Amino acid sequence: MRKTLLALLLLATAAVQAQVQLKDGHPDNYTVVKGDTLWDISGKFLSKPWKWPEIWHANPQVQNPHLIYPGDRLSLVYIDGQPRIMLNRGNSRGTIKLSPKVRSTPMAEAIPTIPLEAINSFLLSNRIINTNSEFTRQPYVVAGNAERVVSGKGDRIYVKGRVDDGGVYGIYRQGRTYTDPKTQEFLGINADDIGSGEIIATEGDVGTMVLSRTTQEVRLADRLFPTEERAVNSTFVPSEPKENISGVILDVPRGVSQIGQFDVVTINKGSRDGLIEGNVLAVYKTGETVRDRVSGESVKIPDERSGLLMVFRTYDKLSYGLVLYASRQLAVMDKVKNP
Repeated sequence: MRKTLLALLLLATAAVQAQVQLKDGHPDNYTVVKGDTLWDISGKFLSKPWKWPEIWHANPQVQNPHLIYPGDRLSLVYIDGQPRIMLNRGNSRGTIKLSPKVRSTPMAEAIPTIPLEAINSFLLSNRIINTNSEFTRQPYVVAGNAERVVSGKGDRIYVKGRVDDGGVYGIYRQGRTYTDPKTQEFLGINADDIGSGEIIATEGDVGTMVLSRTTQEVRLADRLFPTEERAVNSTFVPSEPKENISGVILDVPRGVSQIGQFDVVTINKGSRDGLIEGNVLAVYKTGETVRDRVSGESVKIPDERSGLLMVFRTYDKLSYGLVLYASRQLAVMDKVKNP
């Protein structure tokens, strides 16, 4: 009986260790420094960094497992034979104690999950519109000052539609319409950021706007939307999707044709498919179809796993992801699946 229990314990321990797959040469201790990301730190300990919650969440000393700060010390220990990461706060915050308290350190100081500089400029400008009608019912640019057809920063323009005096609006131009490549279902519209401005006067349904920022020339019929204050959550935890995901890369909003590390991509799966911020997906390079010179038949070359991406923003039917790793150049229509 004792041998049986020991054998079961050893099997359970081996299963857990195999599941998290500690990286060869992993450190036993690590002190967090400014510039670290959670993804980088996870990769120091684990072969599969998205398994981080399995060794982190069970730590009873961590009141908020999402937040790690420069100066914190992480230690790899074994509890009942299972690997766990224990945390001691840096000198400026003291060691975590098992007592309720209010955190006074701003969350902005916590290390981000992914390098925010790679997506910040993108987040300030990009926007997904869910329906065609949502786009067409918005106020629009009806005229430029002195009958100009294009305008820039500092210019006055005139807009038609319901706007608030003193309101600040973003200006967008209808971009690519996304449809699912298999079902042809409408997924959303990419709204290209053109600029922003403030309404300084209204008369009836016409407003006067002063342009405070432009990324390109403002044209007649460009649409106005209230500014979208949707900051990225920088402290989410890398994780596997709970649902089975099988999608594709639809677009690269920055316009490049070849995709590499830290490029932002649009995929055809969203919150309705079970995706959440922090989900990691494997990217598979689509295999080519070649002609078999012996049999004369067409042969599909197997898809090749070529990268990883992490979802950082979800919409209902679409998501934005950041490519964290690419062993070769990726492209639109490459497949994304559970890692």
